[in-house]
Amino acid sequence: MAILKFRVYFQEDESIYRDIAIKHTNSFFELHEAILISYEFDKKHAATFYRSNDDWQRGREISVEKYDKLYKAEPLIMSETIIGSEIKDPNQKFIFEYDFVKGWLFAVELIAVDKTESIKLIYPCCLRKEGIAPSQYGTKGLIDKRLAEMEEKYDLKSDAMQDGFGEEGEEGEINEANDEQSDEIEFEANEDF
Repeated sequence: MAILKFRVYFQEDESIYRDIAIKHTNSFFELHEAILISYEFDKKHAATFYRSNDDWQRGREISVEKYDKLYKAEPLIMSETIIGSEIKDPNQKFIFEYDFVKGWLFAVELIAVDKTESIKLIYPCCLRKEGIAPSQYGTKGLIDKRLAEMEEKYDLKSDAMQDGFGEEGEEGEINEANDEQSDEIEFEANEDF
């Protein structure tokens, strides 16, 4: 059984890519899912592949489903289309578009064909990851929230903190105020008895 190895480039930065190995008998839907998993994207949005040439021009579509738009030719359906049936060239290329609103684009290029499959791998699988994947929805919520809390807590934007020093006498004044407060609390506690 032939194993196809595709390199999936993030269109905005070709130094970010994923190498995916998949059986030639797998469907385009399985390749679609493997790409999303390798880039840590969810599976909530519309997607389509386009057959392409060396100039990265868009050809016939291979879509998750038939969308409500005008087509030059009826699209093939990912779950019904075997990858091996669409390989016409040893350097076959496809364009993968995910989430039509955000317009995530990936260049998919066949880089190798192996005649035997590895018994150690479950196909499809990601063999190599290069570069940090773009965040599908902007910055990660948890990290962003923690940075905002830290900024608020330590007032990182103030001029004094940028230099790394507070104002003169600032620490002593705070300690004296705390000492006076604790004396008052002790005095109030003794009055009750």
